[in-house]
Amino acid sequence: MENAATATATTSGLPLREQMPTMAAPSMPDPTQVATQVGISADEFALYDRQIRLWGVQAQEKIRSASILLISLSALSNEIAKNLVLAGIASITVVDHALVTEADLGAQFFLSHDDLGKNRAEAAAPQIRKLNPRVNVMVDTSNIKDKGSDFFSLFDIVIATDQTPMSLGLINTATRVLGKRFYAAGVHGMYGFIFSDLIEHDYLVEREKGNKTTVLGQETRSQSIVDVKEKKEGEKRIEMVTKRELYTTWMLSSDGSNLPEEFLKSRRRLKAVTPILSCFRALWQYVEESNGRYPTSSEDIRRFTILATQKHKALGLPEETLKSHVLRQFLGNLGCEIAPVTAVLGGQLAQDVINVLGARQQPIQNMVIFDGDTMEAPMYPLHPEGPLGTGLLPMSIGVENGMLMNGAGMTLPFNPSVVRV
Repeated sequence: MENAATATATTSGLPLREQMPTMAAPSMPDPTQVATQVGISADEFALYDRQIRLWGVQAQEKIRSASILLISLSALSNEIAKNLVLAGIASITVVDHALVTEADLGAQFFLSHDDLGKNRAEAAAPQIRKLNPRVNVMVDTSNIKDKGSDFFSLFDIVIATDQTPMSLGLINTATRVLGKRFYAAGVHGMYGFIFSDLIEHDYLVEREKGNKTTVLGQETRSQSIVDVKEKKEGEKRIEMVTKRELYTTWMLSSDGSNLPEEFLKSRRRLKAVTPILSCFRALWQYVEESNGRYPTSSEDIRRFTILATQKHKALGLPEETLKSHVLRQFLGNLGCEIAPVTAVLGGQLAQDVINVLGARQQPIQNMVIFDGDTMEAPMYPLHPEGPLGTGLLPMSIGVENGMLMNGAGMTLPFNPSVVRV
């Protein structure tokens, strides 16, 4: 005999769950419509669908309006250009006066044997354009050292690769005076670095509100919370936290700036700092002293070893972490590019540019050192004493007096009308 529940369930000939009234699902905004409202076409939405869903329509709109300057074409900048063009920036200008040589064919995938003797930027441009025809790829075959400082005002972000330390300092000075964001990067075999000077950069972090109240104010020497708002998403309370990162110049960060206080107070953390940081600082000074040469002779190597030891000590790092085999391996890698390393560093730099444009992720602060021996790329905030961010404009670099001061105390000439790189 059927019970009452069974009888009710079978009255209409359908199971009980299929007789229940249906609830309308909450309507969600059509992302295509949202994209159209901010100026992204349906075709563009289809092309960039995955990344729009990852970082949002508003961020993609900022990316698609960005103009990027890329200085020098190398294996590293090949990777940077590839990633930025695929992301859908508005335009990229490649400045390079050099001609294609056999050495360029080893790790540069935009060039072929047929390009030998051609300008590197002109030879690579057709291949870069094929990646994304929507991006305007422009070429400038002049020497970057002949550019006036106003040249950099045409771009949102300036990326300089494979330049001398003094060149990086002069370009960075020009970008700072103009309020433009700057990246520098270089690779030597299994080792590489990324430096960023965003001057002052705000970005938004959205997170579920916890029990602890988020307080405005400084979190670290270079980071602070400047605004907090709340919103509701269903039953959740979401915090929208605006953070601000303050930066310093290449000249001050590449030499003379210390590790953060939290490193200096912990011997464990100091022992974990890669000695490749000391090697790069020694190399940058050596290159300036020797007019661009790398150490090759026994006398050169002795001088480099002295510099590396001094830099290591100045950073407060334990003597035992700068071993002789580290110096030998670093010197043995100078002047060459290895594709996997350029892919890692180039991808990381390009991703940081995208994050900065979208202003939704914490950016690099402010030096990344890639150590191929450990296959790690730790980040070190290297800042001098005194003001950071816009507080460094222009007094700490002495632009008003026509001079630059680097971290080692060297005074360098600077003409703000012409960048003599």
